[in-house]
Formats: sequence, C-alpha cells, structure tokens
Amino acid sequence: MQKPKLTYFDAPVSRGEECRIALHLAGVAFDDHRIKHADWAAMKAHTPFGALPVFEAPGHAPLGQSNAILGLVGRLHGLHPTEPYEAARHEAMMAHVEDLRAAVSPTMRLKTEDEKQRARAQLVAGFLPEWGAFTERQMGDGPFFAGDAIQVVDIKLYVVVRWFKNGALDHIPASIFDALPKLMRLFGAVHDHAGVAAWRAKH
Repeated sequence: MQKPKLTYFDAPVSRGEECRIALHLAGVAFDDHRIKHADWAAMKAHTPFGALPVFEAPGHAPLGQSNAILGLVGRLHGLHPTEPYEAARHEAMMAHVEDLRAAVSPTMRLKTEDEKQRARAQLVAGFLPEWGAFTERQMGDGPFFAGDAIQVVDIKLYVVVRWFKNGALDHIPASIFDALPKLMRLFGAVHDHAGVAAWRAKH
C-alpha cells in the first residue's frame, strides 16, 4: 500500500464522509475505497470492530472508529487542538454527535411506518431539542466550534446536521435545528469553506 486508504460505503454520508472530508482538507492523497452494501457481510469480520469506516496507513495496523480516525488526521495535519483540555472538549463534542446517531439509528430499523413515526415523534419532542441545546451551549463566537479555523469537530457537526437538513429522516422536520444560531452558523461556515465546497463539487 503506497498511500493511506479509507474504506466506507459508496455514499456521501455519515462517518465515512466526515473522514473523507477531513483527509481532503488535510491535503492527504488517499485511496477512497467505496464498497457496496452487498459486499459488507464478507468484510465485516476482517475489520477492527466489525464496522466502517476503516483507515489504513502504510506501516500501521488498520484503525477503526470514526472519532479515532478524525482525531488522528486532525492531530497530524493541524485540524485538532494541541492543548490537551481543549482537544478533550472537541472530542467530547464528537462523542456527543455519536450519541445523536445512536438515538436516531434504531428508528431506521423499525418494521412498520407507524412504529417509526411514533419513535421519531418522541425524538422530536425530547431528545433532539435537548441535544441541540447542549450543543449550542458548548459553542463560542464562531464561525466554527472554536473560532476562526475549521477543525475535525466542525466537519463532524456539519455532516450530521446535513443529515437532518436534507430531509432524509421521515417524520423529523428538516428545520429541527434551525432555531440554534451558533450551530446554523457553523453549518453554513463549513458548507461554504472552499475546501469542503471543492470536495462536494468532485463527489
């Protein structure tokens, strides 16, 4: 293997996409290995944790877990704080994003539309506004999470908020987070970032 490789499903979404964007902004030439869902079952047992994405770099064992991948890319390429406590604050926010995914993802596996509608109505009434309020409290004056420079936490927040704003989740309003000015400012700043826009234009 001559260059790093990131393996994820062939879709511009979720944990894999945030890692792709981070690598792109870092200027890393990487093998963007995209697999079909039909191929996943045969691969699963050979991944570090039975999940994607997986990042492989020459001379190192494969690395799983998106937050670990983001943290590594960020530390190596100036997209993550060097001060330990500030770095931990960013990592806490990235874990907070995974809490959001963990709350919503089970509703995607419900068998009937009625079950899904009820479950998502509960999220809209409780968990999602709470999640947004806690997120807003952690953010500063912007435009990004910690000031003027984009970092991996911003990419992660952008990708997960885009999931909602694209209207991809039935029974959850695409505007669910629109009343959060700091989060919406961050979303817009990442969306308009030249490097992120260049990635979208190519993919």
